[in-house]
Amino acid sequence: MKNIIIIGAGAMGSAFSIPCIENNNKVTLIGTHIEDNLIEIIKSNNKLHPKLNIRLPSKLHIEKINKLKDLMQNKPDILVVGVSSVGIDWFVNQVADKLEKNTSIVLLTKGLSIVNKKLSTLSDKIRKLLNDKGIKSINISAIKGPCLAAGLANKIRTSTLIASNDISQAKNLQKIITTNYYSAETSVDLNGVELCGAIKNIYSMVIGASEGLSSQSRNNEIKSKYFHNTAASLIHKSVSEMSKFVKHYGGKQDSVYGLAGLGDLYVSAIGGRNSRMGKYLGDGYLYKDVKKKFMNEITVEGAELAMEVGPTIKKDLNKKDFPLMMSILDCICDNKKLEINW
Repeated sequence: MKNIIIIGAGAMGSAFSIPCIENNNKVTLIGTHIEDNLIEIIKSNNKLHPKLNIRLPSKLHIEKINKLKDLMQNKPDILVVGVSSVGIDWFVNQVADKLEKNTSIVLLTKGLSIVNKKLSTLSDKIRKLLNDKGIKSINISAIKGPCLAAGLANKIRTSTLIASNDISQAKNLQKIITTNYYSAETSVDLNGVELCGAIKNIYSMVIGASEGLSSQSRNNEIKSKYFHNTAASLIHKSVSEMSKFVKHYGGKQDSVYGLAGLGDLYVSAIGGRNSRMGKYLGDGYLYKDVKKKFMNEITVEGAELAMEVGPTIKKDLNKKDFPLMMSILDCICDNKKLEINW
């Protein structure tokens, strides 16, 4: 039995607690500082999670963030990061003075960041922030892949990928979380796997735009029936660019063709917020108009990632080698109409 603390009571952090509990681990789910009300709702309603619409396991401990200090005194074996990418600095500030040397950090969060004006994976950012606080030699793993939280929470068969620079650490985590419906592969390409998990959100917007981009002359009825040719082309081009992107930033290209790349891209492209944003952009709307008229209160991970890292990527990469990436970055960052140079 392992002592596992999950910080972040959103959909994915909460769903991840289920296979952990079913493997007979002691699991505590802690809300962030902005989730106090969510924690109260869950606890007062017999552990019914309002976003997942399922009851969390009866053995799951659920607490507010003010209990973290006391819980960390019990020396958790695994500390799971379930916060949003913008909350990484907050997470490190919360746990830095409470970490034990043998505590393993597991990253559920997908995203990239800019550190010292350079593109950085979130695991590298955490490592640097901890190092700045005098904390070294902390093992960080990332779990990535085509895993929608609601599917996992409902025990729908799901495959995922555990990446760590230390393969033995990845294999240990594999044993801890695997169930008959939640299976895990392992990888030592932490860098490449994280890159894939982030940029697939950008490319899923491009693929989501397939219908609108499929023709300049045919009407919407025709395009809605026959746009799959265009979608297939954009999927091919997206995967090709992802491979070059991962290589450029030091990851292994093979990771693009696995669960964290192609697998996760498929899930994001067939539905969800990134694909929905892409649909509007493909129909000719400007990004700011889409946010204002249709998706004002909806977080679109790919768009937020583009806003955060887009300017740096546009400086780093050759525009001719990444036409899809550059088109969507121009669209999001500069509020230009989405156009693809076929």
